[in-house]
Amino acid sequence: MRWLTGWSGSAPRAGAPEHEVLGVVRPIAARPLWAGPNPLWAVGDWRPEEIRLVTLRPGAPAVVATGPVAPDAAPDTPATTRLAVLGHCGASDAELAAGLAAARGGAVRHLTTWPGSYTVVLRTGIRSTLLLTDLAGALPVFHTPWCGGTAYATAALPLADLVGAPLDTGHLAARLACPESPEALGTGTPYAGVQRVPPGHVLAVRGGRPYLAAYDEYGGVPLPRGEAPAVRELTRALLESVRSRVRAPAAAAYGAQEPDGDARPRLGVDLSYGTASATVALLAAAVPLGPAPAAGPAQVLRAGRAVPGPRPGAVVERSRSGATKGSWARPAAAEQPGPELLTAVTLGIPGEDPAGPAVLAPTALNPDGPRLRHTVLPATPQTLPFADAADPLAGRLTDEPGPELVTAAAADARFGAGGADHLTGYGARQVLDGHPARLADLIRAGRPRELLPPVAALAGADRAAAGVLAGAVRTPVTVLRAAHRLSRIRYAEALDDAAVRLTARRTAAEGATAGAGTAEGLAWCVPGPAARWLSDEALSAVALRLRLAARGPAPAEPPGARRARHALYRHAAAYRTLLQAAEQPGQRLHAPFLDNQVVRAARLLPDEIRLQPGARHTLLHSVLAGAGRTDLPGDWGRGARPDRTGPARTGLRLAADGIAELFDRPLLAEAGLIDLPAVRRSLRLAADPNAVLPPGTLAGLAELVSTELWLRRVRARRHGSCWTGLPLAERAALTTARLG
Repeated sequence: MRWLTGWSGSAPRAGAPEHEVLGVVRPIAARPLWAGPNPLWAVGDWRPEEIRLVTLRPGAPAVVATGPVAPDAAPDTPATTRLAVLGHCGASDAELAAGLAAARGGAVRHLTTWPGSYTVVLRTGIRSTLLLTDLAGALPVFHTPWCGGTAYATAALPLADLVGAPLDTGHLAARLACPESPEALGTGTPYAGVQRVPPGHVLAVRGGRPYLAAYDEYGGVPLPRGEAPAVRELTRALLESVRSRVRAPAAAAYGAQEPDGDARPRLGVDLSYGTASATVALLAAAVPLGPAPAAGPAQVLRAGRAVPGPRPGAVVERSRSGATKGSWARPAAAEQPGPELLTAVTLGIPGEDPAGPAVLAPTALNPDGPRLRHTVLPATPQTLPFADAADPLAGRLTDEPGPELVTAAAADARFGAGGADHLTGYGARQVLDGHPARLADLIRAGRPRELLPPVAALAGADRAAAGVLAGAVRTPVTVLRAAHRLSRIRYAEALDDAAVRLTARRTAAEGATAGAGTAEGLAWCVPGPAARWLSDEALSAVALRLRLAARGPAPAEPPGARRARHALYRHAAAYRTLLQAAEQPGQRLHAPFLDNQVVRAARLLPDEIRLQPGARHTLLHSVLAGAGRTDLPGDWGRGARPDRTGPARTGLRLAADGIAELFDRPLLAEAGLIDLPAVRRSLRLAADPNAVLPPGTLAGLAELVSTELWLRRVRARRHGSCWTGLPLAERAALTTARLG
């Protein structure tokens, strides 16, 4: 795990403990980026090109450095300005220097407009430090009071380790009950006292005190852009995001060695069963790769692989030409290697032939892709969901819990076969699709006619699944009634209703049909799939949070835009958990759809375009056409996707014994968060292959199992393992706080 940390504070108070002296405590195996009273460290396996530092002093030009360098010996003055950009950033040195010069006037939004995914830290003088989060929430920032000032980091666990924070079971209950509700979650984390900076905000630490402000205010008001300009902007942003990663300096030197001794491929792409990963693969295959690292004297790089070359000092024989007796052939021109191949990885479907049409369906999304080397991984019991439940301590400890912990084995196998830089399509659905709650936004905007296409599509799907009566009558009436209610209901009344639903255990997160599921989502606050198994005390604590939030001011943002934004935040946090759980050593996973410029470009899409049936496939088809791929068929991307319920249920059945042992004496029950008998009944029901499960059961059980796994791993870790200079702990690693 890579993270960034530092602090800003005042002089230690009289009689302060020795470990609160700023010069004593520091992260273990950290690289100092700048020193002084406001230090900054980079911890973990950062690549040199992922650390870029800019220093601007009065009367001197800006100095740009790449990679970890020794801190300046010259002391900083109140007029010294420093900028640190960590991660993948496509800006040139000149753009970084110009951005730092413009930031001296107080503007910071322009620091987030470069291609890539990165964290920005800006220090002005010796007392002010600013940290900027991204718009999607994949690169969060956390802070906590410490040593008379504020400590900050891009990971919450090290800060909890620093201050000895206990677990906040109230926040865990809110994550399980209402995972997409900011009213229930607030700015808290699973660790008491450690706060999260919301996406699109800047954390300003001045004089040791934290201040939050939004640098990219977005009120959900439709921007005055048509469909064609919005698609052009989306095409430009996505192309820049993919190109900046493909044309980056070669990453082969950072890839881990495979068991056969070969180096990991330089670049890999996910080729799953969706159009998002296929779009990224096609865009990456159309971009020439960056320069390869210089080959040593005993090897040359060819097609991304190290192959033996002539030994130093060896005599290389020349072949005779045969044209003239005794003549020697002229040295032939060096063979030009072909374009380097991209490794496209597909994880097979359990029970399907690896060479069958169902498994090879992703290749139909990538016609005429000569640069793609397709690799199909067989689906085994070790790659099924819940495969790690038998040994709770076998997996990695992530910063926060998430259902991705139960699917980490499949992701680990997929990423293990990928490249040193591996591109994925994560986030496309949340960035491009229209959230069902946006139907209410159309009614509030006075455009009810634009509800007809999405409602008709829902009615057609329910007509085929549940009969003519449900599709022709019940679905349109239910969806339109819920949309009108959401467009008219007051914010405080909606939160009070959500609190009543929680306490009354009316927590079905999904409907039996597409129309019922859409109607369930048409609300300000929707309970999560795991809420049905929470204890009465936990549900009451979350309901109290909702009622207190109802007394506050109502947001100016429409409900649909707000729900869509927080659904994106949740998915980005899940991607961050997956990255920490499954990323290979030396590897970098990339999600271009979560970049700032792609998120901003997607905001320009009108709601009526997002809500059209098959809107995401149509948009990505247009993006590829704008990038030059005009040979795709008209129905590209509209094929059926494989069933995800079957593998999840099979994995749950195979891991039934391990999960039963996990919930014999679970930590969730010790903390008073779950109704243990109800959880055990649902686990037995889900393990029965002939039982009919209520909607959302598998998703809710994945939430509970992953949270229990995370709690076991947190308890097993040693306190203070991230820092040096802390006193020895005389207690457990992290104790548990009361609900509230």
